[in-house]
Amino acid sequence: MKVRSSVFASFILIFEVIGVALFLRGFFPVPVKSSFSSKSKLSDQPAEPLTGGSHNSSRPPQPLFKRVVLMLVDALREDFVFGPNGRKYMPYTRHLVERGSTHSFVAKARAPTVTMPRIKALTTGSIPGFIDVVMNLNSPALLEDNLIWQAKTAGKRIVFYGDDTWVRLFPKHFMEYDGTTSFFVSDYTEVDNNVTRHLDSTLKRDDWDILILHYLGLDHIGHVSGPYSSPIQPKLLEMDDILKKIHGSLISKEAEGSLPYLLVLCGDHGMSETGSHGGSSEPEVNTPLVLLSPAFRRKVGMEQPGVVEQVDLTPTLALGLGLPISQNSVGRVIPGVLEESPLRDQLRFLHLNGHQLSCLLRDSIPEHEKVSGFEQFRVAEKSHGSWVKLYLEGNTSEVLTNMGKKVLKQYLEALAAMSSALSKQLGKYDMYSMIAGMVFLLVVLLLAMPEALSGAAEVDLPVLPALLSLPFYLLCLLLASVHVLVCTSAESSCYFCSLSWGLVFAAVAFSSAMFCILVSMATRRLPLGPKIPGKVIIHPSPSWALSELDVLLLAGTAGHTFSLAASSFVEEEHQTWYFLLNTLCLAVFQDVCRKYFRERSTSGDEEEHLLPSKDCHPSVHPQAEVCSERWLALATPPLTLACCRLLRSLNQTGVQWAHLPDMGHWLNSSEHKMVLSLLAALSLTLIYFLIQRRCSWVSKIALALGLLGVYSYRAAVGNVLFPWQHAGRNVSKGTVEARFVYVFVLGILFTGTKDLLRSQIITADARLKSRGLWEIYSGLVLLVSLLFRAHNLPVLCCCLLIQTLMAQFIWKKLHYDAAQTTIMHYWFGQAFFYFQGNSNNIGTVDISVGFVGLESYVEAPAIFLTALSTYAGPLLWACHLICYLSSETDRSPVAVGHGCYCLALLRSVPAAAYIVLVTVLRYHLFIWSVFSPKLLYESMHTLLTAGVCLFFSTMEQSHSSSKS
Repeated sequence: MKVRSSVFASFILIFEVIGVALFLRGFFPVPVKSSFSSKSKLSDQPAEPLTGGSHNSSRPPQPLFKRVVLMLVDALREDFVFGPNGRKYMPYTRHLVERGSTHSFVAKARAPTVTMPRIKALTTGSIPGFIDVVMNLNSPALLEDNLIWQAKTAGKRIVFYGDDTWVRLFPKHFMEYDGTTSFFVSDYTEVDNNVTRHLDSTLKRDDWDILILHYLGLDHIGHVSGPYSSPIQPKLLEMDDILKKIHGSLISKEAEGSLPYLLVLCGDHGMSETGSHGGSSEPEVNTPLVLLSPAFRRKVGMEQPGVVEQVDLTPTLALGLGLPISQNSVGRVIPGVLEESPLRDQLRFLHLNGHQLSCLLRDSIPEHEKVSGFEQFRVAEKSHGSWVKLYLEGNTSEVLTNMGKKVLKQYLEALAAMSSALSKQLGKYDMYSMIAGMVFLLVVLLLAMPEALSGAAEVDLPVLPALLSLPFYLLCLLLASVHVLVCTSAESSCYFCSLSWGLVFAAVAFSSAMFCILVSMATRRLPLGPKIPGKVIIHPSPSWALSELDVLLLAGTAGHTFSLAASSFVEEEHQTWYFLLNTLCLAVFQDVCRKYFRERSTSGDEEEHLLPSKDCHPSVHPQAEVCSERWLALATPPLTLACCRLLRSLNQTGVQWAHLPDMGHWLNSSEHKMVLSLLAALSLTLIYFLIQRRCSWVSKIALALGLLGVYSYRAAVGNVLFPWQHAGRNVSKGTVEARFVYVFVLGILFTGTKDLLRSQIITADARLKSRGLWEIYSGLVLLVSLLFRAHNLPVLCCCLLIQTLMAQFIWKKLHYDAAQTTIMHYWFGQAFFYFQGNSNNIGTVDISVGFVGLESYVEAPAIFLTALSTYAGPLLWACHLICYLSSETDRSPVAVGHGCYCLALLRSVPAAAYIVLVTVLRYHLFIWSVFSPKLLYESMHTLLTAGVCLFFSTMEQSHSSSKS
């Protein structure tokens, strides 16, 4: 069966998408969940252990607190309260920590340190997965057993003000609520005033039991200006005053003989050194937890805060309010909260917590009996029963007290062991799906490559011979046997095992048929026939002669791929790309020297190639122009090296040294605002001259006005200054200026799209098509310049400068083919991803750019702008690749196919390396904040690059066929 090469390429890309999807499905672990679909009830709680008696009590324990106020300050770092600046930032809170009736802890949040997963952790006690980062953008209702549902079911009246994520997670749970949008990070004043305005009236009332306040202003300040900016201290003082007001109101309403109140101050996550969050660095995961209640002993001085898990707050609040613990909670009650209670109540609380954890352990781990904490809990439960028997018999000796303390210690050790064992289930991956996806991905690429390299307009698929062959049936039998073996012997269920047998065997038959077809196609292009003396057999497969530069490009890409097998190389991946880019510049410099100096003796035949291209004006002095081009070509690699070295010092990235000061910090300081203004103005001017050359005069005017609007926007938000402005002026959100730029971006994109469509539909004008593509590219550059921070504008300027020099004097003059050019673009794109200040940690994602020009949170443009700013470097280089290859008419279809498939193959191997990483480092929490976003990006970039190259390969094949 014959099909067009474009159809064949499309099917290959679809299969690649399926392979990546399977791998990602297995990479995100299955969360720890109880097997019971219903929620916990008071009637389901176990009775108090009693040895040798039948009248043991099944009553629920008495609540510890009458009402609870939860004050959650988004992105509150622990050093803002417990650090050296705590007395300056939050003086009243610090006084209570040192001298009040409080318990203070450093609560460890688990990655991903994003708001919605953290709220789920605080209310369910479970550890959310990394997929919740995506769900954070549009939080669905939480159906899992949680503290809020338990409180509402028990008749507790709950009032909430703050982040509307709570309202979306818990609809119809609050007696009264007022939600504020959490994603509009440009606002850090009204977003907190909308919470505080309800506070006075609410505190005067007695018709509520639980009050939840979620303040967002501190988090927004961090995203916009960082943790050390000037607005941080006033905002923390504001939070301190609010805590003082709440605490004073609770004290004034405390009644004699009634249950005490509990005031909780905590943060959902911390804040990185750049002001973002999402990863697992210490500033991001360490949050303060301050519990205030008259039931606690008064402190006599500052004590070192203890360390607890953030999920430990869930069982603590549940038991404190007399509620059942959520079924999926992996937390353990904080012992300090119980220390003033009678010993019998303390043991009862720990027993309830242990029973809940043991049930969850039994549901989650098949071999739960081997877990040390499970057996410890059984021993402690028996000892507890003996203690209760002595207690009910009226024994008051010291033996009873010592025995009770021993049981208490046994319970605490058992709770710690069981909680730790359950938390390790976070690294539980569906290895079957991951391996199946990667095998499918690599097999398709390896076997489809020979046919793609042929450059034929049509592909002959031997469908019927493959289906009637013996290997097809043997492969079906083998894959079916593997599936049955895995699904019947695996300790945990996987995705494939949950599918119906008919669907699985249909997939097995399809995969086997595709494998046999591709093998048949590949063998036809291999020199497997017998050699006949005196007869030359010409095989259709192309010659794979590799130059020194080819070896460097392929070896460098493969070396980077296998470097991902070490976590340290993943943490500092930017160093790998910087090294490869420097080596590439030296190799290109060698090629330039060889062309212009070592081969000078044969330059007579080459001078034709050194003359200007046809679309340039003829020069009056061709020899002088050739000489100038020679020296400009020689200067391009050293200039590229110099630019890369300067950009390296602009933004510190990675993990090990990300906290060190860099040029970006120096430029953003208030003392150097004038230097930043001059640098931004110079960068915008150079950007204009670099990209306006191929645009129409209308686009040139729009581009100039748009770049002027970019500077005006940065001046409006206070990043840079106009010459007539002073540093102490009031700043705004720059909404008008940003929208002014958006108008010109849309105008340029419209002009470029119109030219591109005219060249494809009305007239076959190659020059018009090229101009349309370059205008679309210039519109994208204008949009990126608006989104980039002021100190990052030199990154964009150097990107365009290197692209211009390499295209004019290296790729074209040295006649590099599309394969070499494609991989070079990929290398530069990866390096510029890190030049921007990005890293493999999602904490470096700047979400503030998603609201440039917006007055409120709008989901679609916010996601688009954030993604565009984050991946601007790789995206600009990929777009430049399309524009450059489309403007070249002398490239070979074989070279294009060679380039695209070699690159696609090599970029698919990182996912295979990730399998090894996940297996070896599965219990390392750092894997979540590093590997998952990078894996998703690498997979999508692979498909995008392969798709671009296949497009040009198909276009060239069609062009060659029409010519023949």
